[in-house]
Amino acid sequence: MRVYIHLTLSEREFLEVKYNEGKSVRQIAAALGRSPSTISRELKRNWSKKAGRYHHWNANNRYKQRRKNCHRKNNLTKNPAAFAYVLDKLLQYWSPEIIAGRWNKDNEDKISMRSIYRAVRAGLFPGVKANTHFRRKGKPYANQKKSYTRYFDSSIHDREEIADQRGRLGDYEGDTIYGSVGKGYLVTAVDRCSRLTTAAIAREKTKEATNAAFIAAFRKAKLVPPKTLTLDNGTEFLGFKDIEHTLDLRVYFADVHAPWQRGSNENVNGLLRFFFPRGTDFTKVSDEQLDAVLELINNRPRKCLGFLSPYEFIAQVLHLA
Repeated sequence: MRVYIHLTLSEREFLEVKYNEGKSVRQIAAALGRSPSTISRELKRNWSKKAGRYHHWNANNRYKQRRKNCHRKNNLTKNPAAFAYVLDKLLQYWSPEIIAGRWNKDNEDKISMRSIYRAVRAGLFPGVKANTHFRRKGKPYANQKKSYTRYFDSSIHDREEIADQRGRLGDYEGDTIYGSVGKGYLVTAVDRCSRLTTAAIAREKTKEATNAAFIAAFRKAKLVPPKTLTLDNGTEFLGFKDIEHTLDLRVYFADVHAPWQRGSNENVNGLLRFFFPRGTDFTKVSDEQLDAVLELINNRPRKCLGFLSPYEFIAQVLHLA
């Protein structure tokens, strides 16, 4: 089957010249290798009644405008309830995939994440833009250089199988998010099972400041007390024995250059980076500001949890227990 190709600007110019010379529709069509009906339709559609003639440039502009207007309308504009729901969740910084997944979980009329992306890029949602409300803003993440040591006596390969399988609450992955020189950093921890996120601010990169931040962070996670903590091999974790003693947990270390072994933490750090971009001065971030961000993240549904939020997942697990 032959694929139809629209007339080009040069073909329209040829049509105008030959039509003004008195050539017939069939003669012009034969010269262009087109169907006579194509040429006839082109003249009828783009004939200028005001000028009383066919002009190739005006015809091409009309064609472009028709093509622009012929695209299907976004489905969200046909469903006021879905539109309002999507706008509300975008303002809470939920991703389009999470919004669509959660809506589809609770409603019969389905929406797609692509419809949400298109609507945002088309400017349909007031106050919402891709570069301000989407976690990934089209910019690649720069790799942060870190110094490492090796903790051979506390390897991730010695961790209990139930922790590996995410089979219980309380097995955390931990890390730090660097601000800038002299601007402190963030100590983060994510429960492998529920994806509950907690964090605290450390003003300097020492083992004492790191330990104090972990203790402060876990005070916020009373729903899920820590049993284990898996870290990378950064030098800021040299005081891990003190953490084990103070918090009554076991610390394990992932292999060097193996971030996938702490994938939940790496993912949540990306979320936190949305709210605290590189260069953030964490010494000026208040506990209230940090806690507000943690509330947003822990109330955000996750695809891996069946589009439940960490809080909802924990409530479900504790209820079943």
